[in-house]
Amino acid sequence: MILVTGATGTVGREVVAQLLAEGHAVRALTRRPATARLDARVEVVEGDLTRPETLPRAVAGVERVFSLALGPDLASQEASLARAARQAGARHIVKLSVLGAGLGATEGVAVWHDAGERAVRESGLAFTFVRPGAFMSNALFWRDSIRREGKVYSNFGNGRVPFVHPRDIAAVAVCALSMPGHEGKAWPATGPEALGVGDQVRIIAAALGRRLEYVPITDDAAREGMQAAAMPPYLIEALLPFAATVRSGRAAKIFPTVEEVTGRPPLTFEQWARENVAAFR
Repeated sequence: MILVTGATGTVGREVVAQLLAEGHAVRALTRRPATARLDARVEVVEGDLTRPETLPRAVAGVERVFSLALGPDLASQEASLARAARQAGARHIVKLSVLGAGLGATEGVAVWHDAGERAVRESGLAFTFVRPGAFMSNALFWRDSIRREGKVYSNFGNGRVPFVHPRDIAAVAVCALSMPGHEGKAWPATGPEALGVGDQVRIIAAALGRRLEYVPITDDAAREGMQAAAMPPYLIEALLPFAATVRSGRAAKIFPTVEEVTGRPPLTFEQWARENVAAFR
């Protein structure tokens, strides 16, 4: 039995689907089972990583765990999960981390995941860290401006990023969950090509068959947009430093991990755009 936390999210749903396709028994942890909309083959249990008392039932009889936690307190959540899993006899935990974690990050989301990785290491369980870069699916945040104005606003400037398909992130995690040899590894996961936002906009425009415009904006304007979207302040301040990294060119490195681990090339942004074109119409 494999427990998947974050099972209703972008990556978690892919992990569940791929594990089922390989014939594994899957249990999903969710705060709201009634609205989870998961495959009938999945054993759905109610629980919350912020409520440690709900975890023993979730990990009972589980051999392996996929850990997906969010926010500045994710280390305490993952420590509780790993502790409960070890006490229940689990053998291996695969943590969804982030590119840049484990390198002494001093700002941004990587700081949260540095602490989460330490918590998992200290649990005594065998572990694997999957460290993806920026998700291709983040482009969905442009839906409204594309529909209303035919424009995309971003503070990434002309920087380039090898955006990664969530399906590829999940595929690396599933390999780690289902195959030996991944214990103690940290897998950086990126897409196959470094793209600027202008490139992404061009690709989405081609999929849509209409003209779109990329409008570069400042960090201050980006902050105002995130505030207007009611993003939590802690998340805004954690995300903004990444834009400076992108503009500096330091986010453009491509890693061959997806192909090395899964045996197939990573999916392209063009493929993602074709799959999701209806979201922008």
